[in-house]
Amino acid sequence: MMAMDEIFEYLQGHVAVINALSEEHVATILRMVDKISAALQSGGKLLIMGNGGSAADAQHFAAELVGRFQMERRALPAIALTTDTSILTSVGNDYGFERIFSRQVEALARPGDLVFGISTSGLSGNVLQAMAAARAIGCQTLCLAGGDGGPMAGNADLALVVPAKEVPFIQEAQLTIIHLLCKLIERRLAPLNRS
Repeated sequence: MMAMDEIFEYLQGHVAVINALSEEHVATILRMVDKISAALQSGGKLLIMGNGGSAADAQHFAAELVGRFQMERRALPAIALTTDTSILTSVGNDYGFERIFSRQVEALARPGDLVFGISTSGLSGNVLQAMAAARAIGCQTLCLAGGDGGPMAGNADLALVVPAKEVPFIQEAQLTIIHLLCKLIERRLAPLNRS
């Protein structure tokens, strides 16, 4: 019987976080859609990064934009900076783990691009360094964080901080946000960009 109570409690916790998102952060999600859509429409690209589960989310986000979420449309330029093991290991070895994303931002980002960090804590040093590198190049920075947002939220041009402290609830909410971003970006850009 205890397992059923734990399942119910977990699901209720998840629902509470999603409800808080819908009450507090709809406007921020729409602002993210505006920024990403505008950058992609004007020839920019989206560079996405995170560590651990957030690395998987970065890859998922890029895959939905390059492939498709729900609508047929042209591919949208999105790159997950978490996928090239040769770059990650060579930069990590030669420059340190803190530089694995900033070095890629220095190589790939141009003014007009967006750099998007994902972190459950907002404390990821390598994401913070990449966001600083992006700003130096003239890119806008966006982030998804959790808890109190950490320094990442304070250093991004636009941040959405999931109102939760538990990592699983933060990650689940962040994936829901990513799916919403994909749906709304696709809806906005697909009529203009059919191939």
